[in-house]
Amino acid sequence: MSFTHKKYVAFKPVGKTNRRWPDQVIEQAPRWCAVDLRDGNQALIKPMNVAQKQRLFDLLVKLGFKEIEIGFPAASQPDFDFCRKLIEENRIPKDVRIQVLTQARPELIARTYEALKGADRAIVHVYNSTSTVQREQVFGLDRAGIREIAVNGARWVKEHADLAPETEWTFQYSPESFTGTELDFAVEVIDSVNAVWRPDLGQGVVINLPATVEMSTPNVFADQIEWVCDHVAHREHFSISVHTHNDRGCGVAAAELAMLAGADRVEGTLMGNGERTGNMDLVTMAMNLYSQGIDPHLDLSGMAEIVETVEACTDISTHPRHPYAGDLVFTAFSGSHQDAIRKCLALRKPDDVWNVAYLPIDPADLGRHYDEVVRINSQSGKGGVAYVLERDYDITLPRWLQIEFSKVVQAEAETNGGEIDSLTIHRLFEEKYLKVDPNWALATYDLQRDQAGVQAEVRFGIPTQLVQLKGQGSGAVEAVAEALKTQFGVVIAVEAYDEFALGEGTKANALACIRVRINDTLCSAAALAEDTTSATLQALLSAVAQQVDLHNQPDTAHQTATVTV
Repeated sequence: MSFTHKKYVAFKPVGKTNRRWPDQVIEQAPRWCAVDLRDGNQALIKPMNVAQKQRLFDLLVKLGFKEIEIGFPAASQPDFDFCRKLIEENRIPKDVRIQVLTQARPELIARTYEALKGADRAIVHVYNSTSTVQREQVFGLDRAGIREIAVNGARWVKEHADLAPETEWTFQYSPESFTGTELDFAVEVIDSVNAVWRPDLGQGVVINLPATVEMSTPNVFADQIEWVCDHVAHREHFSISVHTHNDRGCGVAAAELAMLAGADRVEGTLMGNGERTGNMDLVTMAMNLYSQGIDPHLDLSGMAEIVETVEACTDISTHPRHPYAGDLVFTAFSGSHQDAIRKCLALRKPDDVWNVAYLPIDPADLGRHYDEVVRINSQSGKGGVAYVLERDYDITLPRWLQIEFSKVVQAEAETNGGEIDSLTIHRLFEEKYLKVDPNWALATYDLQRDQAGVQAEVRFGIPTQLVQLKGQGSGAVEAVAEALKTQFGVVIAVEAYDEFALGEGTKANALACIRVRINDTLCSAAALAEDTTSATLQALLSAVAQQVDLHNQPDTAHQTATVTV
């Protein structure tokens, strides 16, 4: 068979016995650098046009990014033109530093500085590949040859910067394919570059360690970062940045562990767009920090705008289960999940620390609404159905009716095979429990209390031919049930009933739910009315109507009970 694991070998771990990063805790956000306009753009089937780049740049500024890689101006005329547009039209805020990428070649570095002419602040990002496979199979150079490329690139970057002192320059170097580079050689190259730039004398320097291809588990990447931090010269004078890719699906985890290991800067893209399986997702990592009570120094509250803009600029759809940003990430279909969410939200007070089952963060923080949290299908249960009625219609159901009605909704979902929306749930509840047969519609009632209990007189039915009942009991429900029993010859036992006051803004002020046993049959009904007594009596009449046919009663009984109006 062609699918065989034998062609691969395990990534060699770092021989460390003094790891410190597993005991560290992330306590603050890193310096962020968004590379959507360069790394993200070069990964698109159809690269962004100038209008799209401007829209995405403006979004990144709005979100709070202070370092933004805008392109590779020496390699692309559109990238060059976009860089000039930002500078000449004064579109770069004073507190934002643009970053551009260049290979370590003199003509490309010169073109890069031409693109940056007039910028107030800028990062020149130079790179060359250092990995074993690149040295041996791509460039055919030994270590000295690769190191010379890096040193020459650093020297050319510095020489051009010296010619433009009006700009505040930061230099950045990436040993591309760092994860496939021997660690001692990576440190050797980094130290050689820094010997040219001299961060120890005050030059701003970023050393970026990219997982150009994610080759190992995140813990091994963390070992690599910690090893470099421990062995490079002048570590305290420059920033260590990471740029993780997502080939193994661990780009965010690798960046987080790299921070524990000593990195203080992180590059990535919104929604993780990038080559192959993508770059590290800035939204996910920033929101991970936010969920731990750490200020990410980014404003991601307008998640809908972020998703819309990224999709429009990249032509890549957002997966509905994308962390924090997908349409379904705060949605629960499972019955037990819905019930837990409903109960936690009901108990929560506005100033409480967020602690809601199945919701790692408050959806409202991202501009999401709670109507997205609980949605109903055949997997849902009583809690979800009850939550939808409470949320959308201010209808609170007792537990016994939640259980009963959820079966009605589940049967509907199983029949149509899809999601049941709020309107359908309300329609089902109305048809099953609230709908009143005109022949059983409560017209008037009169209750008189004395030492013997309650004397009840009830009239119901169509206005021209009302049925009149009289009965006595310890309470209104018992009195009317007794009258119904006497009139229609049925045994009525009330098993449960609950009354609820409704909120302001509704036509009805009360909801009553009742379950009665008529002979040997259980019947449930509910009613809305202006007061709880009317609602309760109507619910009782509607329940009895399920078992008693007014048109099939003995004539004598009907005559004595009927009042013609």
